[in-house]
Amino acid sequence: MEKWPLGVFASSDAGLGVKLEVAHELGVPTIQLHAPAKATRTPEHARRFLDRLATMGIRITAVFGGFEGESYADIPTVTRTVGLVPPATRAERTREMKEIADFARLLGVDVVALHLGFVPHDSGDPLYREVLGVTRDICDHCRAQGQALHLETGQEPADALLRFIGDTERNNLFINFDPANMILYGSGQPIEALEQLGRYVRSVHCKDAKWAARVGQEWGSEVALGDGDVNMELYLRTLDKIGYHGPLTIEREIPQDPVRQKAEIGRALKLLRDVKSRLKAEG
Repeated sequence: MEKWPLGVFASSDAGLGVKLEVAHELGVPTIQLHAPAKATRTPEHARRFLDRLATMGIRITAVFGGFEGESYADIPTVTRTVGLVPPATRAERTREMKEIADFARLLGVDVVALHLGFVPHDSGDPLYREVLGVTRDICDHCRAQGQALHLETGQEPADALLRFIGDTERNNLFINFDPANMILYGSGQPIEALEQLGRYVRSVHCKDAKWAARVGQEWGSEVALGDGDVNMELYLRTLDKIGYHGPLTIEREIPQDPVRQKAEIGRALKLLRDVKSRLKAEG
């Protein structure tokens, strides 16, 4: 298999990511798929979607969960609304995440992923134990059908995420590493975090960002790949160092401006191809 096949975060219906047609026009061989709306998570929809992908020469590498009511407006809102941490929505979202895993299985995809939410850093906090329990539950559901669960980075520093994964005690729990999220949330230097988390990194995003003026108190700013503080060449060199040779999935979330979104993803693809070529030439 090709080292570092390129890809984009995509959607089959209204939701996060570019439309499948855009992914095809960009000429990428892989996508991570944002889970479609509940009504379309059916065997028939899965068959039709797989047929479309086959004609486009695209394969899905992961299916991402997402939930009604989540908001990334600011850090306090993320804490209150995102993922499986908020108690009021946890039971319903846990059921839905299992349904998303079941749909991924219909698509022949063995990786499901999500933003878990802000896990308390204090392992003695009762909420920490609750989130451990629900994560174990989803891991067990996935393992029964040959799937892994990937947690996206961002909300926790690397050492806290490592501790949580260890405490979960499940061998199908891994990481989808997003370097920009470390900057956006102010949770740590992305390259250092990648080296620290390396043995668990099984999928990645290629996304860029700039640090906030008040790190950890307010959002950083997402920018086009190459315009931020990640350092994409160093990022790829570090991925190589930790032994990650899987897909490089570009995520650029500006759905309100699809023309700009497509153009910036196109430039991101060129940037990544150029870096890949330089590293290959070095041997």
